[in-house]
Amino acid sequence: MIVDRCLQAVAVNALEPEWEARFESRSYGFRPGRGCHDAIQAVFLTARGARCQRRWVLDADLAAAFDNLDHDHLLGMLGTFPARGMVAAWLRSGVLDQGQVAPTERGSPQGGVASPVLMNVALHGMESAAGVRYITTGANAGSVRPGSPVVIRYADDLLAFCHSRQEAEQVKARLAAWLAPRGLVFNEAKTRIACLDQEGVDFLGYTARRYRGKLLITPSKTAVKRIRARLSAEMRSLRGANAEAVLQRLNPIIRGWSGYYRIVVSSKIFDSLDDHMWKLTYKWVKFRHPHRSKRWMVRRYFGRFNHSRRDRWVFGDRNTGAFLLKFAWTKIVRHTMVKGWASPDDPALADYWNWRRGRKQPVMDRARWRALRAQQGRCPLCHGLLLHADCEPQTPDDWEQWAAVTRLAIRKQAVTAQPGTSTSYGLPTFRLIHTGCQRRLTRDAGSRPVRSPARSLQGLPEPGAGKARPPGSEGAAAQ
Repeated sequence: MIVDRCLQAVAVNALEPEWEARFESRSYGFRPGRGCHDAIQAVFLTARGARCQRRWVLDADLAAAFDNLDHDHLLGMLGTFPARGMVAAWLRSGVLDQGQVAPTERGSPQGGVASPVLMNVALHGMESAAGVRYITTGANAGSVRPGSPVVIRYADDLLAFCHSRQEAEQVKARLAAWLAPRGLVFNEAKTRIACLDQEGVDFLGYTARRYRGKLLITPSKTAVKRIRARLSAEMRSLRGANAEAVLQRLNPIIRGWSGYYRIVVSSKIFDSLDDHMWKLTYKWVKFRHPHRSKRWMVRRYFGRFNHSRRDRWVFGDRNTGAFLLKFAWTKIVRHTMVKGWASPDDPALADYWNWRRGRKQPVMDRARWRALRAQQGRCPLCHGLLLHADCEPQTPDDWEQWAAVTRLAIRKQAVTAQPGTSTSYGLPTFRLIHTGCQRRLTRDAGSRPVRSPARSLQGLPEPGAGKARPPGSEGAAAQ
């Protein structure tokens, strides 16, 4: 099993660069350097403005796309790929369940290493089938021609922006005929045609709708209802735990959910979720101390734990000083969409991808983010990258896991700059290093205090420097 997955990874590494140079510009699912945020930004750029012409949307979903993919058509698209025979063997290897082998005559196994790439290969050409036409010359090269629909796809979910309902129905009919040889059909229960001025559409956990000529993208009602229910369930399960356990369980959830939805109009939603969390924490305190007065409970569990905020109603732990994050503390940041046909494997675009990685601000506190920018994203001990953002989290759960793992992988270490350095003026400061580097440093130095060598602090930019630079500049910040 492990050897098979390793072989699939090798095949993907050989197949992906070839197809990344050919894939359509508005396909964002399971591709390096692209993600959900790029797809949502593409929706915003397509439907924004009072003069927007494409106000009718085909909101389509493919029925069991991974399970019904036609093998012969897919293998035909692979052409003369050297590992084509191995791919065919993986697709037709069967499924072993409780000692019984079931044949797999159609589809690609979900969760397989090669399955996402194969799905994108099978769906390549959808824009042409829908009638999308691009300008190929001049200053507007790469833009969609006037009068042409726009298709935005993430894996097997897609939105087709059209000028009228009739055009949306025509696009649906053309795509249905195009999908048939691939063994795929629309899921009619989840496929509909909507007007942005009247209903809006839900896509990847967001809702896009126009209000009086202005497009607003917000977290969907379903997503908000889901996070409220989860927070309530988590607090009920923590009634027998202490405050420290509550913080360890809830902070990654808050950090992950707000990190996923920070690119859209989410301020009011964040405030409402903070109100919901206040009720849950106060109810938790009352359950834990049923015989204490309200004044004692407030003094014990609430206060100005976060000294960078003028908020005295922050839930925290008096013993450790840790506190519960608030959704509203996450800053709303407009996402910069990836260039249409830019491939991470193109050597000519190396500066662009370095610049793009440097623009992405991870979900962490301000002090760590400033230190990360000052260090240009590298560990001062081994000079390796602290964070690798080639595979950006794609869901709130992924963001939650990414935030939790990052905080475990990177530690904050206090050091003192040697006299004569111009960065910290001899005052205590801190830097970010790898956990493994910290272990080696502690093992080598024992319990003696560690002083930062002068070369580790030389060349660091002054406060306020280190901002993202355009492609082509040297030393672009790496995340």
